[in-house]
Amino acid sequence: MAKGGPIRVLLDGTPLLGNRTGVGRYTAALAEELASMSEVDTRAVAFTLRGWRKLRKVLPHGSRARGMPVSARLLRRCWLRAPFPPVELFAGFTDVVHGTNFVLPAAMRAAGVVTIHDLAFLDAPDELPPSDESLPQLVARSAERAAVVLTPTQSVADVTADRLGISPDKIMVTPLGVDPAWFTARPPSDALRRRIGLPKQYLLFVGAAGPRKSLGWLLKAHEATPQLPPLVLAGPGHHQRDDRTMALGYLSDVDLRSVVAGASALVLPSRDEGFGLPVLEGLACDVPVVCSDVPALREVSGGHASLVPFGDIEAMGTALTAALATPPSPATLAQRRAHAAEYTWRHTAELTVAAYRRAMAG
Repeated sequence: MAKGGPIRVLLDGTPLLGNRTGVGRYTAALAEELASMSEVDTRAVAFTLRGWRKLRKVLPHGSRARGMPVSARLLRRCWLRAPFPPVELFAGFTDVVHGTNFVLPAAMRAAGVVTIHDLAFLDAPDELPPSDESLPQLVARSAERAAVVLTPTQSVADVTADRLGISPDKIMVTPLGVDPAWFTARPPSDALRRRIGLPKQYLLFVGAAGPRKSLGWLLKAHEATPQLPPLVLAGPGHHQRDDRTMALGYLSDVDLRSVVAGASALVLPSRDEGFGLPVLEGLACDVPVVCSDVPALREVSGGHASLVPFGDIEAMGTALTAALATPPSPATLAQRRAHAAEYTWRHTAELTVAAYRRAMAG
């Protein structure tokens, strides 16, 4: 970095490729905000044998794309043994390398920053796909090598310090943000309902399928409470189960906002979460939220969601029934929206830039 010049930042942009769920949405929003900040010169690199050139099409205007045309699995094997090959060989010199997706790329001279979104895989390594079997070791190595570790909540910060044995002073909490469009979201039009087959009333789960999301618990509670409306699953990996449960698959951002805004309640039954962005997005568009009583969701919801003891089928059914029974007052809705409005991507980016400066200061 030239004296007085912008910080040169190289982001891991691999999560921007393909359908975007949690980490992809985080990386995209962060990249957009950084692109608008004059104190940062942002580039992004994709670690993929094929398709990295698509990165140019999904980055904000002015951000440059670089590629390492090597399979991510091979790179991870190399980085597990030694900090080679350094990312600068492909992407040029930079001041900061930011691993946005758990793993810090190897670098020669750049300061390292890594985002650890959660550590749920430490308790269930058998749920990792074969391609991620080395993830626990890579994350631990990344946290050790990084100058600064970012987490989305204090809950994850505490677990990271404890489970990975790093100093809490090395960790900075950078909460995620809520796009302003959520505050003006409207229920789906008749045309959208017909196109995706959406019922008039429905409960909604948003997120990719996976054991950590504990949909089995939700499905049992839904089945045991027949007075509840149908359950809709939005996100990749879901399958149609019965006539009271439907899977929509991956939705565009515009369609997703409408589907959330039209829900009778949004429910997140996760066994573990790093942040739980759908909780805030539901609150932003006046939808009651019911979620499991786990540390990150308790922290993020801030008392504005119904929290259910994890795994309690009867309690989940009761909470969903209560959420639909009494419409919230205008004052309650205003409080929920105000809470969600405290979380902005601009604030995320400002905290992240502060982390870059701290990492460079050594």
